[in-house]
Amino acid sequence: MDEWFNVLDADLLDTPALVVYPERVKYNLALLKSKIDSVDRLRPHVKTPKCKEAVALMMDAGVSKFKCATIAEAEMLGMCAAADVLLAYQPIGPKVNRLIALIQQYPDTQFSCLVDNYQAAQHIAELAAANQLTLKVYIDLNVGMNRSGIAPDKAFDLYEQCVRLSDIQIMGLHVYDGHIHNEDLNARAERCNAAFEPVEKLTLQLQRVGFNPVIIAGGTPTFPVHAGRKNVECSPGTFIYWDGGYGRAFDEQAFLPGALVVTRVVSLPDEQKICVDLGHKSIASENVLDKRVSFLNATDLKFISHSEEHLVLDAGPGHQYKVGDLLYGLPHHICPTVALYERAITIQDKRIKGEWKTIARDRKINF
Repeated sequence: MDEWFNVLDADLLDTPALVVYPERVKYNLALLKSKIDSVDRLRPHVKTPKCKEAVALMMDAGVSKFKCATIAEAEMLGMCAAADVLLAYQPIGPKVNRLIALIQQYPDTQFSCLVDNYQAAQHIAELAAANQLTLKVYIDLNVGMNRSGIAPDKAFDLYEQCVRLSDIQIMGLHVYDGHIHNEDLNARAERCNAAFEPVEKLTLQLQRVGFNPVIIAGGTPTFPVHAGRKNVECSPGTFIYWDGGYGRAFDEQAFLPGALVVTRVVSLPDEQKICVDLGHKSIASENVLDKRVSFLNATDLKFISHSEEHLVLDAGPGHQYKVGDLLYGLPHHICPTVALYERAITIQDKRIKGEWKTIARDRKINF
């Protein structure tokens, strides 16, 4: 069966392998751009691909602003000469010095970070002053995710305090609503708008005293909602490769799966079971067993057990699977799956073309 995902020279793949289909990645980028009024309002998160080649495709599509979660991802973006990079994390401890080193190493890239308390902002300002630079920051708002950020109704005072610190420059507000992932778009939009309402009130309050905050909001699930607002930068990430989890949940977003894992049958434990080389180390395993991967060319398999190097599946009596057979897996969660691979093998015209090094999977590249 000649499906889109088939790799004609797959015998050359050493499994388990992460494979990426660049033409599908380009399609997803074009679709994303078509869903917003200006590419200048896009600030994609690079946590999904973690590689320079995917960043280059986004820059070729006109994207100049990016978001990331680690210093390594920020450095990767500096290496790509990205114009504007937000570290969507509050740097604590050595991370502040590492961020300052990036600012010094890549002067053509505007780096910024998050803060959600005055103590952290003051420490960042002190280190910035010691290095004779001004560090740009955004106030991180908690609108229901409840993992970091300050409540919007308490953020006005922090904003004013940060303005008074001479060695940081307050840029605006960061709003991540990753807890909102209803499958029904109307329900998702209702919750998203309710969570964003206090952000709008805070923005008006800041504007009344002369501030003009930039607002960076959302991820992939709430992208359709925030894309409809004026003057809000949107930060989807998963869209670029897509995955089984989002594909099943958000059917209003017609992105294409652009990355798969390829695995081989390595053993036949008994008459009904098959074992493949797709263990915990090769596929994101934070979800229950049957929500880790689905096989595009083997939809009838049932999951039995999962360990570090192996996945055991029930193929039923009289199955035709043989040792060496290939299965093409769509990850349920692509972002942590990519981080398990040092490289992605690119597929073009159904053949192996090259590879994209996942350089930002490391905690540290140079700095």
